[in-house]
Amino acid sequence: MEKMMNVTETARRPERSWLYNLLKMRETGLIAIILILVVVMSFASPYFLTWLNVRAMIMAFAVEGIVVVGMTILLISGGIDLSVGSVTALAMVIGGLLFLNGFDPWVASAIAILACTGIGALMGFFVTYVGLHHFIVSLAVMVIARGLCLLGTEGRPLSLFSLPESFKFIGQGSVGPIPVVIIIFVVVVVFFDVLLRRSTAFRRVFYTGSNEKAAAYAGIRTRRVIFLTTTLCAGLAGLAGVIYMARFGSAQPTFGIGMELNVIAAAVIGGASLKGGSGTIFGAILGTVLLSVVSSSLALLDVSVYWQDIIRGSILLAAVTVDHYLSKRRR
Repeated sequence: MEKMMNVTETARRPERSWLYNLLKMRETGLIAIILILVVVMSFASPYFLTWLNVRAMIMAFAVEGIVVVGMTILLISGGIDLSVGSVTALAMVIGGLLFLNGFDPWVASAIAILACTGIGALMGFFVTYVGLHHFIVSLAVMVIARGLCLLGTEGRPLSLFSLPESFKFIGQGSVGPIPVVIIIFVVVVVFFDVLLRRSTAFRRVFYTGSNEKAAAYAGIRTRRVIFLTTTLCAGLAGLAGVIYMARFGSAQPTFGIGMELNVIAAAVIGGASLKGGSGTIFGAILGTVLLSVVSSSLALLDVSVYWQDIIRGSILLAAVTVDHYLSKRRR
């Protein structure tokens, strides 16, 4: 009898362990919060669960979610980039200006993405070889990139309605009921999530962010890791800028102001630590979804735009506070 009880006890342990690990995951809590908000808003507003509103929410966070992927990987490595909003706008402006000067839109877009990737490489150089902090370098680049946007357009939006339909398709088209933007977003998220979880090379990002000196002693070329993650973040911001250009048929020099706060907030809410060494793509995307649901809810409830900014800032502060508390517990 006692042996049977022991066998039963042993058989139940894996189930309890699996359930405990599931409940302990940060992503589980985020999913629960999102579901609660959806249920509450479905009663508060009859328009919340309509296809038009759901599609608008998905389209809103999908392109920004591409930038969140790059920011999450950079945060895990121990860096941060405040220039992503300006770099996204710069990609739109570069692509738009080249198109208006006779370039094929696909070639113009490729040049714009390469230019943004080059900006990321330049930031990586100043961080890894000159020795400046990510915060200072990205802050300077944020101002410079925004200035280049205003200089190139003289402060006026570029009208790009003559873009060919084949190019607009990536921002406005659909494959059946699914927008192409969503397909691109899912491909980017799945690709980098798998790499971050499975690839040996991307595991070095975690080691570098957790303890850069220890990682260097272990033979990891930490400078290269930080350089590449900084470059990748700017490159994905450039990709997002090109998609925005195709979606709106214009290039706005003031586009993306405040985007960096939304992106950082989404990544931190999803579990990426500002101190580096932890985070997941899936969690960051859930953070993006949460912020999108909150923004849509506030708009449907006719909350003042000024209060919306206050609420979003409060959510960011709460996320950073939780991250700081969890980091102290880990230490």
